[in-house]
Amino acid sequence: MIHLAVLGSTRGTDLQAIIDAIKSGALDATVDVVVSNKSDAYILERAKKYAIPTLCIASKGKPPDQFDRELMEVLEQYNPDLILLIGYMKILSPKVVRRWKGKIWNVHPSLLPKFAGGMDFNVHQAVLDAGETKTGCTIHEVYEGVDSGRIVLQKSCLVEPEDTVDTLKVKVQKLEGEAFVESLKGYEKNIV
Repeated sequence: MIHLAVLGSTRGTDLQAIIDAIKSGALDATVDVVVSNKSDAYILERAKKYAIPTLCIASKGKPPDQFDRELMEVLEQYNPDLILLIGYMKILSPKVVRRWKGKIWNVHPSLLPKFAGGMDFNVHQAVLDAGETKTGCTIHEVYEGVDSGRIVLQKSCLVEPEDTVDTLKVKVQKLEGEAFVESLKGYEKNIV
């Protein structure tokens, strides 16, 4: 069984895909804790619906060292096999990344290395502006350089002439949940 900790700042749509895969028996994992840096992030409500422990560690107005210390204390307490960044809108410090090297996975809404460093709607707009015919998502390990880690898995879809930022977001977000579940199944096979 894979023990997961999730860090998120937004709605946590990909978390739902993971929860559904666990509940259906398709994935042998448990989400042990969901941590957000925003108290109003819907990902916290989503987790509570499934009795997953949640915690908000606010980052705004807090010295970075204090934030790191609080986050690391929680992660040490749960000792996850993997830490998943799902819509986590804060760059982890080198100290945190080094501590869990190889154990932190992020999802990026493009086919890295294209559009590395971008976030959310900005990435989809950049895909359209560049005239790309294909886009998708990347699950990657988190290294100290933003979006620079080893690629775990990529899933792609076509960019149709009628696509907009909103339609691309929907397409790619569907792929993200699938990519997380597929990546976790691959991880599970390697630890059995």
